[in-house]
Amino acid sequence: MHLGRQCPVSYKWEANEQPLTNPELTAKVDALYDKMSEAERVAQLHGMFVADLFDRQGRLDTLKCRTLIPNGVGHFSQYGCSQVASPDSLRNQVAAVQAWLMQHTPNGIPALFHEEVISGMAVSGATIYPQQIGLACSFNTELAEEKTQWTAKGMRQIGGFLALSPMVDVVRNPYFNRLEESYGEDAYLSAAMGTAFVKGLQNGGLERGIAACSKHFLGYGGGAESAEKELMEEILMPHEAIIRIAGSKVVMTGYHSYHGIKAVANAELQTDILRTYLGYDGIMVSDYTSINQIDTETDPLHKAAAAINAGNDVEFPRGVNYLLLPEAIEKGMVSEATFEKAVKRVLTLKARLGLLDEQPVLCDADPIVFDTPEERELSYRLATQSVVMLKNNGILPLSAPAKIALTGPNANTAWAMLGDYTYQGISLFWHRRNPDLHQPEIITLKQGLEAKLPEGSSLTYTRGCDWTEKAETTLEAGGDERAALLRSVLDRHIETGEEINPAKAIAQASASDVIIAAVGENDLLCGENRDRGSLRLPGKQEEFVRQLIATGKPVVLIVFGGRAQVISELTKGCAAVIQAWYPGEEGGNALADILYGLVSPSGKLCVSYPSVELNEPICYNYSTTQDERVEYPFGFGLSYNEYEYANLVVDKSTPTSGKAIRVKFDVSNRGWYASDEIVQLYVSPTSDKQPLKPIQLKGFGRVHLEPGQTTTVDFLLSPELFAYYDHGQWTITGGEYQIKVGASSTDIRLTDTITLTGDDRTFPLRTVYFSEMQE
Repeated sequence: MHLGRQCPVSYKWEANEQPLTNPELTAKVDALYDKMSEAERVAQLHGMFVADLFDRQGRLDTLKCRTLIPNGVGHFSQYGCSQVASPDSLRNQVAAVQAWLMQHTPNGIPALFHEEVISGMAVSGATIYPQQIGLACSFNTELAEEKTQWTAKGMRQIGGFLALSPMVDVVRNPYFNRLEESYGEDAYLSAAMGTAFVKGLQNGGLERGIAACSKHFLGYGGGAESAEKELMEEILMPHEAIIRIAGSKVVMTGYHSYHGIKAVANAELQTDILRTYLGYDGIMVSDYTSINQIDTETDPLHKAAAAINAGNDVEFPRGVNYLLLPEAIEKGMVSEATFEKAVKRVLTLKARLGLLDEQPVLCDADPIVFDTPEERELSYRLATQSVVMLKNNGILPLSAPAKIALTGPNANTAWAMLGDYTYQGISLFWHRRNPDLHQPEIITLKQGLEAKLPEGSSLTYTRGCDWTEKAETTLEAGGDERAALLRSVLDRHIETGEEINPAKAIAQASASDVIIAAVGENDLLCGENRDRGSLRLPGKQEEFVRQLIATGKPVVLIVFGGRAQVISELTKGCAAVIQAWYPGEEGGNALADILYGLVSPSGKLCVSYPSVELNEPICYNYSTTQDERVEYPFGFGLSYNEYEYANLVVDKSTPTSGKAIRVKFDVSNRGWYASDEIVQLYVSPTSDKQPLKPIQLKGFGRVHLEPGQTTTVDFLLSPELFAYYDHGQWTITGGEYQIKVGASSTDIRLTDTITLTGDDRTFPLRTVYFSEMQE
């Protein structure tokens, strides 16, 4: 039996306990700091772009090095996605720069090269995995960790030591244009997936893996305006778990404000909550250009002082403001102690990563091969598990032989597979260049369907309609200031070179047995700084789908994109609906296997899927009754099988100070496919004296079942998972609680109660974050 493991109850830190300091490492950092000049110290607190140091022939320009980095530099920003380069070329660049830094700067300190990695490394040729919003729908923490282990290996090969990932904002507004980067609306799921992500990247220790960076602290994707209780219980939870369980040492703030002060200059967030409350001892970094946007200060000098005094250590992507820190120190605006802490935090991270070793291994010397068969297979598995089937009247899996008509703007394009913060997406939007969509090879839906077409079946294809006929996207206010230079991008259109012939597409559809319509957004229509103003399908796509439905032939609607789309009126006329998200390089093969019945869909929604336009927070845990504005609830997803839940056994009572509550039940596969069922464990209060949300996810797992198989699922649930935050402390209140086992947040199959006995228990900090699923 394969079970998606959770972080075990036995693996916990005591409240406010700190990791043991390493005296040898501390002494090394202290000694190095004492040898550094003020200019060298300042250099450790900002980044730059590596291209600034190379000439047009791609050679390191030592004159530029002597001019720009005579005292070294702390960081290089987005060194892979900002240029067109092979893995070996990137590695050679890094090696050349690091060698110069070590040989020609006063103390020879290597730099930290960082890159984006939410769906794999954002470098040319690297494996492209499903976007995070889809990955969350897999509910598979094991594969999420395996994915980032591969990422860490690749990053180390090309000299990368820091990933500006994962994004763990708890996003409850379906309109949010960066929803695709998140794990959705639930804190528990986001924390579990984020912790797995970081554990894989760090690979058992920073000396072997790479440093992760959780972002955006705190509430950038929503929640900064919420009450303190929700902020501490839910919005904080993913960051907290990543820091206290996985030991993450880098945190990034967002562009937003909290209590009227920008996060990057907000001491309440960075000092009070992060460092004092959580005991965090890593570094804080700014989001790109966010220090420039501190609106409570008027000039770079005061902005630099505000940021570092609040707790921010490093300025990205360049040192526009932090280069003025010596002046701020001289004028008494920043204390020597504050400055020293920031520099030593950066040096400590470098030491933990091995960069300060006597003979550091800074990159791989051998030829580098990205996108190995093993990585492609992993991308395929994640894609099959990320896809969510929302409706099926029996048309799927497709019967053979059949005449299939494929159409729609996302049917034959690699852009249906690629989300924001892929190398290709960054190249297209931020760098205004058309990337090579064969590095790596990206399988389109058409390619997948053609390659696996059953014997006797036929497939015709006409694009039918475009994504849009005119520009629909505006630049979002705020965010990365570099976007202000990209206004021309908003008028850009992704050219496919294909004929757009609606009449031909309708004629082919009318002559078919079944229609597959691939619709949705693309990277220019949604993402950071891109605001389309609607959740409906772009352009004339809705009108086109209605014409397909009017043929009378069954329509299988496949929706691509980074967020849910309002398709409620269309789904009524469709025979089946699949939410594919951005499924990565193997998305075409994964979808073909699902459509043809070689794989049963198993993904479940990590968001509440709206039926109407919404630009406000919405979440399953607001009520035990499904919101009428929601078409498909959190945790929902169809399979080709039916699963039966039975025989729930719950410990009847346990003390509030107890270790664990056992929850056992059986799951049976009543279908014909070997597949996974995602089981979900929820908790609900029974009294107003228990100030918990009406329903909250407290456990999940993937259970693999052969046809006809029954297995017993066994959870251990700590009483701490019943705790709530109130006036600076956590409390477990005694009394009766409901335990709910479901196939979704609204499809509760089994219910029982547990009584927590004894006095209320209080404690200052959570120590258990997840339930444990026994094997």
